[in-house]
Amino acid sequence: MTATATAAGTATERDPAAFQTTIGKKIVVAVTGILFIGFVVAHMVGNLHAFQGPRQLDHYAEWLRSMGEPAVPRGLILWLLRGILFVGVCLHVGLTIQLAMKSRSARETRYVHPGVVQANYASRTMRWGGVVILAFVIFHLMDFTWGVHPHFIRGAVYHNVVVGFRRIPVTIAYLIALVALGMHLYHGTWSTFQTLGVRRAQWDKKIRALALTLALVIPIGYAAVPVAVVFRLVK
Repeated sequence: MTATATAAGTATERDPAAFQTTIGKKIVVAVTGILFIGFVVAHMVGNLHAFQGPRQLDHYAEWLRSMGEPAVPRGLILWLLRGILFVGVCLHVGLTIQLAMKSRSARETRYVHPGVVQANYASRTMRWGGVVILAFVIFHLMDFTWGVHPHFIRGAVYHNVVVGFRRIPVTIAYLIALVALGMHLYHGTWSTFQTLGVRRAQWDKKIRALALTLALVIPIGYAAVPVAVVFRLVK
């Protein structure tokens, strides 16, 4: 663990206001990023039920809505999870914007060192990739959850997936968003380890391998369903 990260961790433990500092905000961004990685993995696994047919996918969707019954009201746990994700999105996006603005205002001259140029390129990729992902998530919710397209049937998840992805422009947009997600996961995983102070020289290869694995497996897992729909493997 680096001295900077250790000092930052000690400071945040002693003073909650430390989360108002740059390193504190980066830690929140990193932690919410881990939350989203967990979510996209779980959501990807759920999506893959489409290959088992309409009964299994619709049953899975019903299970999400009925989690905790009869101990808790129907849909309560699902809405709590949605609330946590919404707060996480607000923190992740809001703090990222603040950090980007602060970084831009502090930059007085152009970078000339190759390492700094590479880091700046990665951060720009993260920002623009994040914008693409956020825009697509809103569209995706409108299309598959809120039901804005004319063939949407509430509760018929398998039907909505098949009808939705048979629209080629929607599938293309989905795949473009997955490319952005892959790049975001790669740079985000790498920077998360750095922010949380767990990067060491002997771990660099393993961290890079993990980042690359997430950046490939998750987008490919998500892409499998729409591609299968287009080629009538899921119908």
